[in-house]
Amino acid sequence: MRKWLAKQIRRIPDRAIYLTGCAIGSICELVAAGFCLGVGFTLAVVLLLSWFGIAHAETIPAAALKYRSEVIRAARCEAGFDSPVAVFAAQLEQESGWNPEAVSPVGALGLGQFMPATARDMGRTRPDLGPAMPTNPGWAIRALVAYDLANLRRVRAATVANAWAMALAAYNGGLGWVYRDQALAKRQGLDPATWWGSVETVNAGRTKAAHDENFKYPRAILLKRQPKYLAWGPGIICEEAR
Repeated sequence: MRKWLAKQIRRIPDRAIYLTGCAIGSICELVAAGFCLGVGFTLAVVLLLSWFGIAHAETIPAAALKYRSEVIRAARCEAGFDSPVAVFAAQLEQESGWNPEAVSPVGALGLGQFMPATARDMGRTRPDLGPAMPTNPGWAIRALVAYDLANLRRVRAATVANAWAMALAAYNGGLGWVYRDQALAKRQGLDPATWWGSVETVNAGRTKAAHDENFKYPRAILLKRQPKYLAWGPGIICEEAR
């Protein structure tokens, strides 16, 4: 059999053998190149995704990390284990950038940017939190959580996300303005129980600057800042706002 095969091979012209070898070599090169490109592309995708993951993790300010346990503890003490920790963390960043010594131009103080009068009211309504100390991080974090939840109980909204938007707007601009805007929205034929695209669009009498700030406040917290803190705990889904 081997002699017969050898005889058959010798009958094949050298030119044919050469061309066949070139063809086989080209196919091998293409296969190798495809493999390398595939590996390279896969590696590039992995590295890109890894980079985005690292960049996303790094968007949490370094200053926030020292208060992580305090925020989680305060949220759970006030609202249980399913409390929206991510919302409170996002709000603290929005308010003060995690600076416990922050002072606003109008005199708001500390991590939660409490006005002195509001801090005193919290001291009276929640004496269990201890003396009002807005520049004390522990007091400010617990008071911010408690104040949010108190506002949340006082608003009427169509969904949880709308209720949280109103509670945050109340923290920023006062619960009275939320009520006035709801009443105006109703008079204009809008849904007073819906913040997104409804109550947020009306102004019951504030200056344009004050209203614009109040309009942006819930969006900045729930849509912009909240996602990066979901690793700390639950958040609030706001699909209707997008």
